Amino acid sequence: MAGLDFRAAPVQVRVPATSANLGPGFDACGLALTLADTVVARVSGGGLDVEVSGEGADSVPTTERHLVVRAMRTAFDVLGGQPRGLAVRCANHIPHGRGLGSSAAAIVAGILAARELVVGGHDHLDDLAVLRLAAATEGHPDNVAACLLGGYTVAWTAADGVHALRRDVDPSVVPVAFVPPTRVPTSRARRLLPTSVPFADAALSAGRAALLTAALTAPADRELLLAATEDRLHQQYRAAAMPGSAGLVARLRSEGVAAVVSGAGPTVLALTDAAGAAGLAAAAPPGFATMVLGVDADGARVVAG
Repeated sequence: MAGLDFRAAPVQVRVPATSANLGPGFDACGLALTLADTVVARVSGGGLDVEVSGEGADSVPTTERHLVVRAMRTAFDVLGGQPRGLAVRCANHIPHGRGLGSSAAAIVAGILAARELVVGGHDHLDDLAVLRLAAATEGHPDNVAACLLGGYTVAWTAADGVHALRRDVDPSVVPVAFVPPTRVPTSRARRLLPTSVPFADAALSAGRAALLTAALTAPADRELLLAATEDRLHQQYRAAAMPGSAGLVARLRSEGVAAVVSGAGPTVLALTDAAGAAGLAAAAPPGFATMVLGVDADGARVVAG
């Protein structure tokens, strides 16, 4: 398109998995995890060529409906025009439909790849604009904020749009994910939420969400993680859709482990230390995969281009 120059070289973007909510921080708090997808994109002479390997290779569309491509198209529109053609390669490691931010990762990857492919793209789409565009595409800011910024994030929406705050996580915190074999679509999980909750439950969750930042970021306060991850806003209402996950959360918490449903589920995330992580491998119910992860401090980044 006249007036818009595209780079000839391909760009490669790495985007981490994320866990949102972390118990009481519904649609606000997020944690970036050391599990990542990689997208390589380049401008071609015409058409669309999409290849997917890893997670979702046999199920996601390789057309304009692919989420990375949709995010790229949205970003190109903001930047001023579409390229003649696109070639996109996705190497996926984040499980789909499990509450680990696979859709947020795809959206962030697409927007960052599109920005990088446009000469002067950063001048027209700065980092705050990327956050807001990704949140608008995803529908909520918690996962995309953590994916973009890394570490622990709190996102909120003000009159002028979405904002996010990032903090480093205490290095002794070790996230352990228990990933079930079945999926629960986010749309279904959201339909289970009530239109109102008891005032006492809302007050408790607000206090626990405020405590969460200290418990995750200050080494002296890590022992508060069990209390800080208590939730009465959403997990109890979603339990019927993921009874195995709800049962695992209840069992781990009764044993003193700070366990929550990751995002909309059904993955369960436990926040522990290295010794605790070593002892949790046997805690997974049949069919669940255990993944001992770390906190991704870097967030999404262009690693080649």
